Amino acid sequence: MKLMEIYARMKKDIAYVERELEESVQTDHAMLKETSLHLLKAGGKRIRPVFVLLASQFGRYDLQRIKHIAVPLELIHMATLVHDDVIDDADTRRGQLTVRSKWDNRVAMYTGDYIFAKALTIATQLKDPRIHQILSSAIVELTIGEIEQIRYFFRTDQTLRHYLLRIKRKTALLIAISCQLGAVASEADEETCRQLYRFGYNVGMAYQIRDDILDLTGTEKQLGKPPGSDIRQGNLTLPVLYALRDASVRDGLLAEIERIRLVDGQTDVSPFLRIIRGGPYIAEADRLSARYIDRAIGALSGLPDIRAKRDLVDVAHFIGDRSY
Repeated sequence: MKLMEIYARMKKDIAYVERELEESVQTDHAMLKETSLHLLKAGGKRIRPVFVLLASQFGRYDLQRIKHIAVPLELIHMATLVHDDVIDDADTRRGQLTVRSKWDNRVAMYTGDYIFAKALTIATQLKDPRIHQILSSAIVELTIGEIEQIRYFFRTDQTLRHYLLRIKRKTALLIAISCQLGAVASEADEETCRQLYRFGYNVGMAYQIRDDILDLTGTEKQLGKPPGSDIRQGNLTLPVLYALRDASVRDGLLAEIERIRLVDGQTDVSPFLRIIRGGPYIAEADRLSARYIDRAIGALSGLPDIRAKRDLVDVAHFIGDRSY
């Protein structure tokens, strides 16, 4: 698998970022240290730091400087996960107990706040005002995306546009600025920064669509949580919106969504999953994801043909095809 080859080749720099992540959440406060490290040790693909490291190779690559982008972006992502788990009443993530499950919701919320604050503190080591403008604007949009997701829980009148704008704010934007800020911090030219932003945005859209598909098609072992978690929380994702446009299943699907809503998600969702899996809706969503991947790769066309560019293409293909 090419992704593993990329990670192996970047092993030293990724390991350095991992150590910096662990160092970044150290504190004299015993509980905050324990909860933050619990989240960190749960693992993850570290896709955002990898994008920062690859994008920074289009400028002056300096790991001592780039770490001040790579670490904050992963911390921001981690903070949103802690907050998401509270909103979703999630007991597990990646097969491990969530912070809210192991401690409680209040501890989880303050852990997320702490990690957000640490991210911004680390980023201040870089004095370029553009970095802070981009980062702060992205956090504002990310927060709006999370609120919009809550606002549209169980809303069957939402449009495809609502969904796409929500996943742009919730996921794609953070991946987009991982690529953009990696280039900005390495002093790449403005056009390169713009191209890498477009690449990251399109990859990020595909990433979230694929994530939403996996929630409907994956197993608990693959996902680290039960399949159908999105609908239990009231989150109607792309295949579901496609299915709602199909008159032959719409009434039955509406009834299932209402049944799940009335019991606050604490029910068997297999009838709902059978409807979605039984039609062309997942394949339709997959095709849109593939179009975003094509756009992402197209956004790199004007960049120098260096190994980092080929690696970005390979990571994009992995994201488009991933099964976990």
